[in-house]
Amino acid sequence: MIKLYNRFINDLSDQGWSVQSHFIEDDFLHALIEEERELWQDGEFHKALVGSGENRKHRPEIRSDHVLWLDEDSLTKLQKIYWDEMERLRQILNSTFYIGLNDFEAHFAVYPHGSFYKKHLDQFKNFKERFISCILYLNEDWQTSDGGQLRIYMTQDEKESYIDIDPTLGTFVCFRSDLIYHEVLPAKRNRFSLTGWFKKT
Repeated sequence: MIKLYNRFINDLSDQGWSVQSHFIEDDFLHALIEEERELWQDGEFHKALVGSGENRKHRPEIRSDHVLWLDEDSLTKLQKIYWDEMERLRQILNSTFYIGLNDFEAHFAVYPHGSFYKKHLDQFKNFKERFISCILYLNEDWQTSDGGQLRIYMTQDEKESYIDIDPTLGTFVCFRSDLIYHEVLPAKRNRFSLTGWFKKT
């Protein structure tokens, strides 16, 4: 785990984003998949909104996923294990970059067939709390032909390029919420993830 954290730190410092495989053990991942699927089948999710505060709206032309926010005071056993891992990562980020991250929020997300999220930043214009975005993908046997890639945009010498990341089981992505533009390409099957944000409040 220390080697993984060192790679996170180096990548975030050099390019503002990091992608790692096998961040968490497979047994835990499979259990978390089952939990999210059951919550989805039970109708616990709602349509994702765009914006913040009073300006939050359902904008299906921008994003069409469904989310279920996690409550830190009523986490399941599996959610608590993940939350504790994120707390360790928060402490490492703070001790390395001295950025004062003091909060974490997260939700399960499902992108049903045809769902997407257009190019955007994770930090709101009028609310600057979000600083590091983290995504854990929970999709077994995902193929590139299934779509749903996370597209990360990069600019160098005033030229924009991008990298596409398949949302395969156990892939963990972190990036600067205020700097890294990204989008989710249309998924061709249900696409599951656990997305969170380290914040400075």
